[in-house]
Amino acid sequence: MNIITDLELPGIPKVRSGKVRELFDLGDRLLMVATDRVSAYDCILPDPIPGKGEILNRLSAFWFQRFPHVPSHFLTADLDEFPEELQAYPETLRGRSMLVRKAEPLPVECVVRGYLAGSAWREYRERGTLAGDPLPPGLELGSPLPTPLFSPATKAQSGHDENIPWKRFVELVGTEAADKLHDLSVGLYSDANSYAALHGIIIADTKFEFGLIDGEIALIDECLTPDSSRFWPADEHRPGSRLISLDKQFLRDYLDTLDWDKTPPAPQLPPEIIEKTAARYREIFELLTGTRVTGNA
Repeated sequence: MNIITDLELPGIPKVRSGKVRELFDLGDRLLMVATDRVSAYDCILPDPIPGKGEILNRLSAFWFQRFPHVPSHFLTADLDEFPEELQAYPETLRGRSMLVRKAEPLPVECVVRGYLAGSAWREYRERGTLAGDPLPPGLELGSPLPTPLFSPATKAQSGHDENIPWKRFVELVGTEAADKLHDLSVGLYSDANSYAALHGIIIADTKFEFGLIDGEIALIDECLTPDSSRFWPADEHRPGSRLISLDKQFLRDYLDTLDWDKTPPAPQLPPEIIEKTAARYREIFELLTGTRVTGNA
């Protein structure tokens, strides 16, 4: 298996390295490559998850193509359609890369929550609210919300992202863009959750990122992956009890058992945690796409 954590492509200028993805400049387009790095609590862990980059890339491409009515930066994930200068790197790029349009990212994250989990559960447990707005009393961890809730967050350059109220969201992006981002995000979540339900999966919540392409709002970055979403097997879902996750939450749960303050350096992962995390990524990919994981992943 071809595991990639760092990547350089001679002759192809790199724009930046994110927590997981490498971005290269192709002139009028960008090449986005998903590595096998994994981050948690905004820290990059020292151990990669084998096959993770290909699964993230292929699953994002699956969703981008499933939502052709929503403008996005996605162009193609087919290596055969890449420019000639990239054909020299088939072992590196095949399966884990896509060509995208250039976009100006918006400074927010558009989170949609259908169920109470993660930071939303912590806030509700402490104050009975989500991003400052009250929720019904008596909800438990994993409870379905009355309707999918749009819960925007800041994109922190350092430290952790922070849930923000609607008023602050409007201040950051403007009234017209805020309304459009809300409608796009809730619509995407609802469509995806309905599709996932047909395959026995609950999408508890997910995070979308948007940018401007030629002045138009477009979906960018990744889309409905186990890094950006919580996926629960529907037949094992029991609000108020331990939640089974087919996503990065398994890794977070392990890290929560350690004496680690959630700041760098991140701890090393035992081999069994690496394999169990990789297995969850493979399982959710296969359940949602109906495609077996082969090759590098």
